[in-house]
Amino acid sequence: METVMEKYKGIHPGIILDRELKKRKLKKGPFALALPEYPQTITAITKGRRALTTEVSLKIDKALGFEEGTMYLLQAYYNIMLEIKKEQSKDRPDLSLLRKTLFWDTDIKKLDWQKQYVSIIKRIFERGNEQEKKVVFDFYGKEKIKQVTGRATVVGNTLPIMQTNKPR
Repeated sequence: METVMEKYKGIHPGIILDRELKKRKLKKGPFALALPEYPQTITAITKGRRALTTEVSLKIDKALGFEEGTMYLLQAYYNIMLEIKKEQSKDRPDLSLLRKTLFWDTDIKKLDWQKQYVSIIKRIFERGNEQEKKVVFDFYGKEKIKQVTGRATVVGNTLPIMQTNKPR
C-alpha cells in the first residue's frame, strides 16, 4: 500500500495544508495568528505562491500534530519535482503546445530534440501552424532555424518559411 508521503510527493505543501485546515474546520487567519505568523504568509503558502521555510514548517507541524519535518519534507519533494521539470524543459520544448499529428509516425516523447533538430525543424515548418513554428523558433533559436530553413528574419509575428530549391 502507498504511504501517505508517497501520495503527496510533488504537491505543493500549501495545498496539503489548505486541505488539512478545511478538514479540521480551521480558518487560515486565526491559525496563522496562533503560530504566530502573518495571515498573509499562510494564505500565500496555501495558494502555492510561497514556499515553506524551515521555521514555518516546524510551527505548522507542531500546531497540527504532525511528525517534525513533515511539511518541510513535502516542500523538499515539491522543489525536487520543480527542478526535474526545469531540467526536462531544457531537453525539449513544451510538448503540449505541439499537435501530436505532426509526429504521427513516431513517439514525440522519444525524439532526441538535439540530435534530430534538422528533421524536426523541417517538419514543423512544413506542416505546423504559427504557434508551433514559434515554439520551435523559441526553443532552437535564430541560428539553428536559419541553418535549416535558410532564413532567420522575423517580421512582426511572421516566422521564416522553408526555402525550396527550385530550378530556375
